[in-house]
Amino acid sequence: MPVTIRSRLLLLVLSILLPGMLGVAWLIGSTYEAERDAHERNLRDTARALSMLVDGELSRRAAIAHVLAQAPALDGPEPLDEDRRLAFERLARRAMQGLDGWVELRAPGRVLLSTRLPEGSIGEAAGPPALSASAVMLPLQVLAPTAAGQPEELHAAWVEPVTRGGGLLYNLVITVRPSELQRIVQAQAPHPGWIGTVMDSSGRLVARLPGGADFVGREGSAELRQRMAIAREGAFQSTSLDGVATAGYYSTSPLGWSYVSAMPREEFAGRMPRAVQRVAIGALVLLGLALGGAVWVSRRIERPIGSLKRLAQDLQAGRPVVAEPTGMTEADEVAEALASAGQSMASARAELERSVAQAVERTRQVEQKGAQSQRIVALGRLTGGVAHEFNNLLGVISNSMHLMQRHASAADLQGPLSATQRSVDKGSQLTQHLLRFAGKRPVRVQTLSMARYLPEVQELMRSVLGRRIEIKVKVAPDVWPVRVDVNELDLALVNLALNAHDAMPAGGELRLRAGNADDADKEGLQNLAPGDYVLLTVSDDGMGLDPSLVEHAFEPFFTTKGVGQGSGLGLSQVHGFATQAGGTARLASTPGVGTTVSLLLPVANDAQEAQKPPPADTPLQSIAGSTVLLVEDDVSLGDVTAALLMAHGVRVLRASEPSAALLQLDGGAAVDVVLSDVVMPGSMDGVALARLLRDQRPQLPVVLITGFNNTAVGDSEFVVLRKPCAPAELLTALRSAITTARATHAPPLA
Repeated sequence: MPVTIRSRLLLLVLSILLPGMLGVAWLIGSTYEAERDAHERNLRDTARALSMLVDGELSRRAAIAHVLAQAPALDGPEPLDEDRRLAFERLARRAMQGLDGWVELRAPGRVLLSTRLPEGSIGEAAGPPALSASAVMLPLQVLAPTAAGQPEELHAAWVEPVTRGGGLLYNLVITVRPSELQRIVQAQAPHPGWIGTVMDSSGRLVARLPGGADFVGREGSAELRQRMAIAREGAFQSTSLDGVATAGYYSTSPLGWSYVSAMPREEFAGRMPRAVQRVAIGALVLLGLALGGAVWVSRRIERPIGSLKRLAQDLQAGRPVVAEPTGMTEADEVAEALASAGQSMASARAELERSVAQAVERTRQVEQKGAQSQRIVALGRLTGGVAHEFNNLLGVISNSMHLMQRHASAADLQGPLSATQRSVDKGSQLTQHLLRFAGKRPVRVQTLSMARYLPEVQELMRSVLGRRIEIKVKVAPDVWPVRVDVNELDLALVNLALNAHDAMPAGGELRLRAGNADDADKEGLQNLAPGDYVLLTVSDDGMGLDPSLVEHAFEPFFTTKGVGQGSGLGLSQVHGFATQAGGTARLASTPGVGTTVSLLLPVANDAQEAQKPPPADTPLQSIAGSTVLLVEDDVSLGDVTAALLMAHGVRVLRASEPSAALLQLDGGAAVDVVLSDVVMPGSMDGVALARLLRDQRPQLPVVLITGFNNTAVGDSEFVVLRKPCAPAELLTALRSAITTARATHAPPLA
């Protein structure tokens, strides 16, 4: 089919401009997509961060409830007499100081006390629900007015069972007011126009920004609640309760509460940047000009071609050929026009490349900010994994060393073996620091000797302070032991070290002192419970604080650093740790002289001292003749552990994973006790294996051993040993498990 010159020229212009137009279209699409991705990441990160804050606030209530449930005031016969009830009420009020909400103690069919009422008042007359045998977070509910004049109030509650002697006596209820979570949402306010919402486990709103109290108690949209029932987190598009079409992200905490972050759907779809708009308009204008020029040039070319055609016809007809100007100079003009078009296209492509580079750079910056938190999480997981494998290696060394000590020639190797044992102990301490960083250690209160702890913690603090700052430790020789959570104490000292590091940029001295507190140290502290305390002080000779700032130092989010340089939560954690431990924290500072933070920590009493674990050198317990099923995926550690047990007269069966262990047991293997690692490959770990055996074979005891120390079991559910485990501790645990199981499941006497 013949094609005219005009059509060819138009096709030529389009073929030249088409790549540029496609590039512009790609730029516009990628810009929209990058902006949507950035919004989605921002919504997701906001929802996850606020979900963690809300979960942390609820977990504080759960921790307080758990501690109060163990109060000695609840021991003794029922019903609860007036003296014990008043003692427990005072303890509950002290525990809730600084927190919103109240504490209730419920017995079957009645409320024994409520800190919502004046001190000493009897609880609500209305019958409470039946007692719950397990800890649970109740969703938002309405509290009816009381006879004491308390108004109707919305609240949520954490219910903690109080058991004594294996029986359920009471329910301890700690409430959470929506206003407290509203303050968290407002403190972490999203971008203007965005919506932040806290929802309880039933899908009702507890806090919201904007709107606040106007939305508390209302149910979220049915579409959102349906999505939340399917997955714990995810993106969604819906219509908000105030009628705005939104796009957002929700994240549900382990306690079942959710945080929803949303933004207007129109804003989520993205807007075209001005630079991209200019490129698109310029490309359209250029296309119009090029098409007009092609039409004009084609007309100028058609005339000389028509003249040539007529000359060819005259020649064919034999008529005289009169040479007329053909207008070939116009071809040059066309060439110049094409060159001009080429220059215009080059300029357009350069502008396009610059715009694309700018868009890529903006996208990279946004992705880097999002990837920073992921790197921190990945580093924590890597640290935990390395510590786990290192604990396995230490277990091989420790067990092998014990086997060598049993050898006939061990007397000649006591020096190297002792050095090896010290190295194993030092390596075990290092892995505990790694597990603390990785978040793999449980929260556990224990008795602590300051004389032994402070010199050991220097290494951790020196890694924070660097070499410019000197650390000096002084511990009184008669200092009493304290009862604290060692992990929280580590974190408090690290926070104080970080503040000291910032206060002494040119170097200086950090002083750690511990001694028994006297009356002068406790003077002026009316809220401090009677008893003995240890005074731990951390002093630096840094810049110090202005006196007007000292009274605000322990407030959450208060910081003297620039925007983005400090969270304001370090000293808040220090004060919270001291308060939860049963003591308090004080700060004294002088500008230009330095700062001293004093921690008053309660002394461990005799009953607590009696509960300490036996020393490491407990005599070995004989379990000769017993059969142990060893479940361990690390071949080297399994070999050495099996050799250690066999050296003590134990028959050892081996399994590399839980499924192999179950096959042996189902095959009729006679086993006295199962010793299983916790972290293993496959769909079942050691905890799942132990629970399955408890259900199927309750007479078969299970002892767990792990290098992580974060098994998802309670303190009394299973015996859990830490790698590397001393042989004496291992043999004692196995013997105790066998003895307990036989005594529990012994047949009744005839």
